Amino acid sequence: MPSLTVENYVKTIYQIVSAQDGRPATTGQLSAALAVSPGTVTSMLKTLDAAKLATHRPYEGVALTRSGRVLALRILRRHRLLELFLLRTLDMSWDEVHDEAEHMEHAVSDLLVDRIDAFLGHPDVDPHGDPIPRGEGESLQPPDEGPSTPLAECAAGATFRVTRVIDQSAGFLRYLTDSGLVLGANGAVERNPDGAGLMRVRLGRRTLSLALDAAGKVMVSTA
Repeated sequence: MPSLTVENYVKTIYQIVSAQDGRPATTGQLSAALAVSPGTVTSMLKTLDAAKLATHRPYEGVALTRSGRVLALRILRRHRLLELFLLRTLDMSWDEVHDEAEHMEHAVSDLLVDRIDAFLGHPDVDPHGDPIPRGEGESLQPPDEGPSTPLAECAAGATFRVTRVIDQSAGFLRYLTDSGLVLGANGAVERNPDGAGLMRVRLGRRTLSLALDAAGKVMVSTA
């Protein structure tokens, strides 16, 4: 069985590579994401390469093998189903479930995860809009949303629906909750840009000035 450390590395490599259109993850990116030294990352990458979970080429980066990708998707499946289970059954908020799922994802069995999946009705996305991989290890795209784009790139007059949040840190999610930009929220762009690195959006009767940096982390579908 892979160790907790191996699972964390494989999952992080998958997420970084997916976010940058398949380009290999660098040592620096992994060091920052996992909060460890570059030397520690290099040592672990050699271990992953020897285990045929990843291919590491110095000065080029690291990518997962097929076996590594299957393992990464298994971990993401556990994590995202656990997040949704905690939100629906224990009434935890979307800014609380991520850290709890991080601790639990390494301990639960595939059997329990499959039971949770069935109990929840085989959901497609987690509380943050990320697709939940199926049991066979293939990623599932969010249904019926169409292409998504960062809110920061939407022009004035565009109407939108929040479909996914990229930054899932607790502080950022609480900020979105206070702002009303939760998953499924509908709104319209009034001005973009609105000066000083801001854009202005309307959510129902509420008008919100939003930093473009923050809006870039909120994915939306547009009419």
